[in-house]
Amino acid sequence: MTSDVHPRTDGRGTSAADPPADRPRTRASGSTNAGTVRRSDTPSQPDVSADPAARAPAQRAGHDLRAEGLSLAYEARQVIADLDLHLPRAAITAIVGANGCGKSTLLRGLARLLRPTGGGVLLDGRSISTLPARELARTIGILPQGPQAPEGITVAELVRRGRYPHRSWFQPWDRSDDAAVAEALTATGIVDLAGRRVDELSGGQRQRVWIAMALAQEPDVLLLDEPTTFLDVTHQLEILDLLLELNRERGATVVMVLHDLNLAARYADHLVVMRAGAVHATGRPDQVLTEEIIAEAFGLRARVVPDPVSGGPLVVPIGRFHTTPPDHDLPH
Repeated sequence: MTSDVHPRTDGRGTSAADPPADRPRTRASGSTNAGTVRRSDTPSQPDVSADPAARAPAQRAGHDLRAEGLSLAYEARQVIADLDLHLPRAAITAIVGANGCGKSTLLRGLARLLRPTGGGVLLDGRSISTLPARELARTIGILPQGPQAPEGITVAELVRRGRYPHRSWFQPWDRSDDAAVAEALTATGIVDLAGRRVDELSGGQRQRVWIAMALAQEPDVLLLDEPTTFLDVTHQLEILDLLLELNRERGATVVMVLHDLNLAARYADHLVVMRAGAVHATGRPDQVLTEEIIAEAFGLRARVVPDPVSGGPLVVPIGRFHTTPPDHDLPH
């Protein structure tokens, strides 16, 4: 039997009128729904002078993205088995968990980068395996872990590639494409790098270039695997602020794998905690980031206290040293 808490949410992590968040329900099924706390045992340069402000952002209704009985493997090694997950529309979801628990594998499956061995992924009720590549790319953008750029390509050329799903032989490049590229370069703070070769850049600069390419694609659903990798703390916050703005201003659905629990708690409406290839808990950060669930999923002793900046949960890890004695009351 799985014990669930079912607050209805409005997609921004706030509870609707009913049922109250503190009224638990139980159910036997393994499906995972939005707002649920679940614990289980198991080549030419763009016109970068184009004015992004001239392009009024369009609010999006959001898309329904879910996994049903999803199983994923690398050759004979099963990583995820029979996983059910419903991602909230027009919300920010962070997937967290210990190393090797299947976070990146799940994201690859959601993006059709890894063929399921069972079950599937549905976008608005349609299996993504049946969608034409260009149609899928107009809806779902993906920033995988450790992407590789073609040798010698410039920043502007790479970011331009984000516009390919919107163009065809019968739809030549136009000013809207220039504006989308200029907006992405500006938003990620890399306008001054537009003419540089990507292979000349630092790790943090390259990461921002890849994020700019994903933004230029203008997808309704954006999947990012560790988007803050290689970034210093200032640029981590800038990128996460940018994704939050994208969500709030355009209604884009953002799903990202993060290692930093406190950044996940601050920026996500919805958390998915994974453990050993399965969904261990889902729900709002204040529901999911409890000392008990952190211990179960990460094998980590921690205190959870109010974040003095956001008011949400703040995870304070407890190691073997640097604790204020006595610590007899700390959770074990």
